[in-house]
Amino acid sequence: DSKRPIGSFIFLGTTGVGKTELAKALAEFLFDDENMMTRIDMSEYQERHSVSRLVGAPPGYVGYEEGGQLTEAVRHKPYSVVLLDEIEKAHPDVFNILLQVLDDGRLTDNKGRVVNFKNTIIIMTSNIGSHIIQDGISEMNDRNREQVLERIRIDVMNLLRQTIRPEFLNRVDEIIMFNPLSAKDVKDIVRMQFNLIKKQMADQSITIDISDAAVDWLAENGYDPHYGARPIKRLMQKHLLNELSRQIIADKINKNDHVLVDSFGEGLVLRKINAPVTQ
Repeated sequence: DSKRPIGSFIFLGTTGVGKTELAKALAEFLFDDENMMTRIDMSEYQERHSVSRLVGAPPGYVGYEEGGQLTEAVRHKPYSVVLLDEIEKAHPDVFNILLQVLDDGRLTDNKGRVVNFKNTIIIMTSNIGSHIIQDGISEMNDRNREQVLERIRIDVMNLLRQTIRPEFLNRVDEIIMFNPLSAKDVKDIVRMQFNLIKKQMADQSITIDISDAAVDWLAENGYDPHYGARPIKRLMQKHLLNELSRQIIADKINKNDHVLVDSFGEGLVLRKINAPVTQ
């Protein structure tokens, strides 16, 4: 249907498994810019009176001139990803507004302007069933992983159907459940984050590589079953980027240097080497 959004999805999973990161990656892939994504925190729309803020406050009310948070975002960025975070926290009336978006591909704002959603991708994230997933993780091992994941998927989907109205779920194109991160996934995330640092350093004519031992240390210390991979960025900032910056400022690392990030004791160490390490 050409008038409906390009796609609509519900991303299920615990915190820190990559739901928001995938939405950003999709915005960059489709629209060449990860900033072509509007994130709206649905926990701010738990009360009935707050629902009108999506399309704008009525005339005479505070915020009328500002327009709606959802309608203004799409009016200014008609080709974009719209990320509705923690959709399960929204007031039931929010779903009436979103039903109109999913059905008709448009909304009328508080000033009577029609906003078209046909060139947007709507992604709703939800932490529904996080406790089910956490309980499953605690009993998961290499042998039973697939069976436990299937049981988790069934239980979480049942809970989703009990929480969100069926007529709304039926209009969503796809419901995608994100599996808990495996040890390999966490190491891949570390390498992906490191490659961003590597690119920054290359812009300063500094070559930087990382040893498997350092990747292992970051993966072990940066992953938390309750917060997923989110602590990895903070850990890399504290133990890698800050130290790298200090050594560059102190002229210990200069242009054309090759640096190896390695693990040492309870942390990381930066070693100057003669040539880049090939992984």
